[in-house]
Amino acid sequence: MILAIFKRAFLYLFTIALMGVSAAGWAVSVPPSVQVTDAVGNRVHLSAPARRVVGLAPNITELLYAAGVGPFVVGVADHSDYPLVARALPVVGGAGRIDFEQMLALHPDLVVVWGSATPTTQLGRLRRLGFAVYVSEPHTIADIAEELKRFGQLAHTESTANTAADRFLRELSDLRTRYSQRPSVSVFYEVWDHPLMSVGAEHLLSRVIELCGGRNILTEHGNLAPTISLETVLAANPEAIVASEVPGWLNDWRAWPRLTAVDRGNLFEVSGDLLQRHTPRLLEGARLLCEALETARQRLHRATVQ
Repeated sequence: MILAIFKRAFLYLFTIALMGVSAAGWAVSVPPSVQVTDAVGNRVHLSAPARRVVGLAPNITELLYAAGVGPFVVGVADHSDYPLVARALPVVGGAGRIDFEQMLALHPDLVVVWGSATPTTQLGRLRRLGFAVYVSEPHTIADIAEELKRFGQLAHTESTANTAADRFLRELSDLRTRYSQRPSVSVFYEVWDHPLMSVGAEHLLSRVIELCGGRNILTEHGNLAPTISLETVLAANPEAIVASEVPGWLNDWRAWPRLTAVDRGNLFEVSGDLLQRHTPRLLEGARLLCEALETARQRLHRATVQ
C-alpha cells in the first residue's frame, strides 16, 4: 500500500516537472512563432516556421532555394526553372495569373509573391482565402540580401540564408569597388525587340548598369519596362548596346552603322535569366555586364586616341 502511494506521488511529481519544462520553453516539440515585415511594410505572422511554401515567380523560387527554404517549397510559378529540382514541382500560375484551385489543394502556410507582377485583386483574394502572404520587391541590389535573410527567418533556415546574404554583399562590394568609378559608358539595354522594350530609371537593372560604371540612356523614363521607339535609341546614340541571348537581336542594330555602339563594335549579349531575375545570380550577370562595359571603354578610348 505504501509502495503504491509512493509510485503515484512520484508519477505526479514527474508529470508536474515535465509541464514545468514545457512552460519554461525547453520542450523542442513546440516551434516558435514567426513575425517578419515584408518588403512593402506588411507584417507577416506565422504560428510556426513555414513548412509548405509557394513561390509565385521564378525569381522568388530562386531566392527561396538560395535561402535554404527549398525542402519546404511545394508549388511554383510558370518558368521556375532554376534550380533544376524546381521544375518537378506543381505549377500554380504565372505572371498575373494564379490557379487558386491548385493553391488551395497544396495547403501552403506561406505564399511569397513578387509585388510588381501580382495584381492587387489577386493579392487581395489570396489574403481573403486566409493565406499568409509575403510580398517581395527588391528596389536595390543590396535588397536581395535582405530578402534572403527574411526568407530564412520565415522558415527558420537563418544559417543558410545569412551565409548566402553575406556572400552576396561581399561580391557586390567587390564589383562596386572595381567598376563603379570607371569612366561612364552610355548603355541601351534591350529587353525585347518587337515591340522595342528596355528598362527605366526605377528598374533594378539600371542599378546594375550604374554598378558597372554605365549610364542607362533611359534614366529620365519613369516606367519600369517602357516600350520605346527606334528613333529614341538612335537619338540617344548609346556607346554600348546589351541584349539578352536571343539570336538576331544584335544583328538588327548593324543596319545602323553610324550608331557609336555599332561603329565601335560594342554589341554585347548577357543572359536575361541572370540580369533580369532579382536573385543571387544577378551578380553573375552583373560581372558579365561589367566586363562587357570595360571592353567598350577600351574600344572607345582607342578610338579617341587614334
